[in-house]
Amino acid sequence: MAVDLMRYDILVQDALRGVVRKVLGDMARDGLVGEHHFYITFRTHARGVRLSSRMRELYPDEMTIILQHQFWDLSVSDHAFEVGLSFKNVPEMLLIPFDAITRFSDPAAGFDLEFKLDVETAESSANDAGSPIGVATEPSARLAAVDTLKPKDAEAPRDAGAPGDSAKDKIVSIDAFRKKT
Repeated sequence: MAVDLMRYDILVQDALRGVVRKVLGDMARDGLVGEHHFYITFRTHARGVRLSSRMRELYPDEMTIILQHQFWDLSVSDHAFEVGLSFKNVPEMLLIPFDAITRFSDPAAGFDLEFKLDVETAESSANDAGSPIGVATEPSARLAAVDTLKPKDAEAPRDAGAPGDSAKDKIVSIDAFRKKT
């Protein structure tokens, strides 16, 4: 079997992160359109993530934010986005590099992107404080973060490969592009 020296999996993942960057950039410029809103899950200890120690203690590995009604000062650069959110009536500014995002979902469009890290990358990378990056590998661990921050009436984004998935769900997982051995 031929070895993939081009690392197409990484190229595709970078292209899909470009989709997230474009959508958030458009939203920062024009505001939300229609019923669109976004669930963004990210690794809280990834390199470049900036959030308060209080939030890092509450979400030591991963957390999900929702950009819908109550956020402010959204700004998007080539490598990260910054947004203001309120958590239990305490305002916070978060800086999230696109590389830290593990999931992006737009429930209004039924659109869901899931990003995976190579295990080697996750173990060898460090955040600003020098700790290893925490990567949730179990779907229940990822959904636990979604459940903690989602509105009571909102449906949590589903994991790729979950029972009941069909072609109409528009879920794109980087694993779908990898050749199975």
